[in-house]
Amino acid sequence: MITELVDYLDTKFRVREDIYIVPTVLKRCFHHLYNCYKHRVNFWYQFEETVGRYPDKNALIFPRKNTATNGFDLEIYTYKELYEVVLRLSHILVEEYGVCPDEIVAMDYANKPMFIFLWFALWNIGAKPAFLNFNVTKNPLIHCLKVVESSHFFVDVDVLPTVKDTLDELQEKSPSLSISVLNEDTLMQRLLDPESLGFRQADQRRNYMDNDYDIGALIYTSGTTGLPKSAIMSWRKAFMASSFFGHVMRISSDSVVFTAMPLYHSTAAMLGVLPAFGIGGCVVLAPKFSVSSFWTQAKVTGATHIQYVGEVCRYLMNSSVHPDEKNHHVKVAYGNGLRSDIWRQFKQRFNIEAVGEFYAATEAPFATTCFQTGNFGIGACRSYGKFVNSVLQFQHCILKIDPEDSTRLYRDKTGRCHVADFDEPGELVMKIFFPRNPKSTFQGYLNNKRETESKVARNVFHKNDAWYRSGDLLRMDKDGLLYFIDRLGDTFRWKSENVSTTEVENEVLQVKGVKQCCVVGAQVLNHEGRAGYCVIEKIEGLTTEKVLESVAHHIQTTLPSYARPVFVRFDNIPMTDNHKVSKKDFKDPQLPRNKCEEIVYYLNGKTKEYQSLTDEVWSQILDGNIRL
Repeated sequence: MITELVDYLDTKFRVREDIYIVPTVLKRCFHHLYNCYKHRVNFWYQFEETVGRYPDKNALIFPRKNTATNGFDLEIYTYKELYEVVLRLSHILVEEYGVCPDEIVAMDYANKPMFIFLWFALWNIGAKPAFLNFNVTKNPLIHCLKVVESSHFFVDVDVLPTVKDTLDELQEKSPSLSISVLNEDTLMQRLLDPESLGFRQADQRRNYMDNDYDIGALIYTSGTTGLPKSAIMSWRKAFMASSFFGHVMRISSDSVVFTAMPLYHSTAAMLGVLPAFGIGGCVVLAPKFSVSSFWTQAKVTGATHIQYVGEVCRYLMNSSVHPDEKNHHVKVAYGNGLRSDIWRQFKQRFNIEAVGEFYAATEAPFATTCFQTGNFGIGACRSYGKFVNSVLQFQHCILKIDPEDSTRLYRDKTGRCHVADFDEPGELVMKIFFPRNPKSTFQGYLNNKRETESKVARNVFHKNDAWYRSGDLLRMDKDGLLYFIDRLGDTFRWKSENVSTTEVENEVLQVKGVKQCCVVGAQVLNHEGRAGYCVIEKIEGLTTEKVLESVAHHIQTTLPSYARPVFVRFDNIPMTDNHKVSKKDFKDPQLPRNKCEEIVYYLNGKTKEYQSLTDEVWSQILDGNIRL
C-alpha cells in the first residue's frame, strides 16, 4: 500500500526527482559560496581537487583512427598525466610566449587533446581562453579577435588551411596580436617528457579577486548583428555546469562521457568536459561526428554517456543497422533537439536507458533539464518535481508575445507583460535579480553593450525589474514541463549551428548583380532545424544564371558551410517605412515552390552550384538520396 502511494505521488509530483536534486544542490551551493569567500572560483581548483582524489583514473581518451587495422588506437591520459602535461604547457606558454594572467587568449583548435591542454593551461596561468569556431574566417574571424582585444592567437595546424589567407590581413589590422601556430609533434614530445619543466601559477596571481560572475572563458555565438558575439562564460556557469548539470545527468566518478560535438561550443566544453572533470569521470573526445563509427568509438572507449544534438540523433536513426549499436555500455544520451516523435525509437533501437534533454543558450544565466527514463516527459526540456518547479517560478517564466510581431513581448495598456497560459507558446525569460547591476546575473557579451542590453527586458511585471530574454519560443504544460518550439527573430538553426540571417545577407549583398536580398529559415521535411532560404532581387539587365554563379562562388569562400543558403529564388523585395527589408512576406517559405510557382534553386553539394529545384530533385531530398 505504501509503495503504491509513493509511486502515485512520484508520478503526480515527481517527488523522487526533487529528493535526488535538492540535497545535492544545497550542499554544493554552500561549498561554492565558501569558494567565493576564499577567492577560489576558478575551475582550476576544482580540477586540482579531482586530480588529488583520482590521480590514476582515466581523465581523457582520444580515439585515433588506425587506417591499417580500420580500428581505433586509444590515446589515454590519467588525471595525474593530464595535470602534468598541463603544467608543462603552462611553463612553455609563460616563458616562451609571454602569456600573462588576465589576458584574453584566442584558440582556434579542432577537437583534439591539445584543445584541452591549452584550455586548462590558460586557466592555470589565470588567462581567459576564447574558443573560436574553426569554420570562421575572413572578416568574421578578424572581428572575433578584435572585439575581445585578444593578446595571443594560437592556431591549430589542422585549422591553418582555413585561416591562412586571413592571417596577413589580421596582422595588419591588429599589429600587437601575437599569432602562433604550434608545432604539435615537437610540442608533444616536450609535454610527455618527465624532465620538462612545469609551472603552477601562484594562487594570488590566478584571478584572485575574481567574482563568480567574472569571465571564465569566451564562447562565440551568432546574433542579429550579423557577426559573432563573445558570450561570457562566467565561473558561476562553470560551477553550475559541473555541479548541478552533471548531477542531474547522473555523471559520476565512474562515468565515461563521449562527445563528438565541437569543443568551441558550450555543449561539449561546459556541459561535457566540466561535469566529468569536476567529479572524476572520464571524457572521450572524438575528432568529429561519424555515423559509421559512432557506436564503435562508444564501445571501445567504454562510454556510459553520449552527447547529441537533434541532427545527430536523426543521422543515427536513418543509418543502416550497425553491429555495435546495441553492443556498448551507454546508459544515458543527453543533449538538445531530440524530436519527440523519435524519442522512444531512439532509446529502444540503441538500448539507451535515459535521455537527458536540456534547454540552454550560450549567454543564458542557466539551463533547464529533463532527465527522462520512462514515458513521462517525452519531448520536454524541463522536468522537475513540484518543489523545484515552485522555486523556479520565481526565476524564469514564459511571457506572451506580441501577436503582430513575434520578436516583441506583449504589453498591456499599463506597459506590463503577462505570463503565457498553459500550452500557449511564448518567450522564455529569466529573472535578473539585481537590475542595477545586471552583470551579476546576466554577463552578456564582452565589449558589446548594445547587444547585451538588447537581451534585457525591463519593467516587465514591476517598475525597474529586469529579465533576460532568451529569444526562443517555448510552452509550459500543466505539469510544469517546458517544451522548445522555435527560435524568434533573425536567427535559425541548421546543422547544429546558429545562423545569423544578417551575416548571410551581408555576404550575398557583396555579389555584383544583387540589388537586395532577404534570408530566412525554411523547414524541410525529415530534416532538423531550418535551411537557409535566400530571396534575391537582382539588378536589371543581368541574367539569373550569371547572378547565381556569382553568389555560389562568393559564399564558398566567405561563409561556413552551414550558413550558405541552401535555397535561392528571385523576387522583388519590399521595404518598410524606415527603409528596412520587410521579412514578413518571406517567412515560412513553401518548398519546392510557393503558390506563385516561382522557380527555386538549390545548392548542389557536389557541384557547389545552384541548380533548379525540380519535383524529381525535391523527392530525392525528402527521401534522403540527396543530402542538403
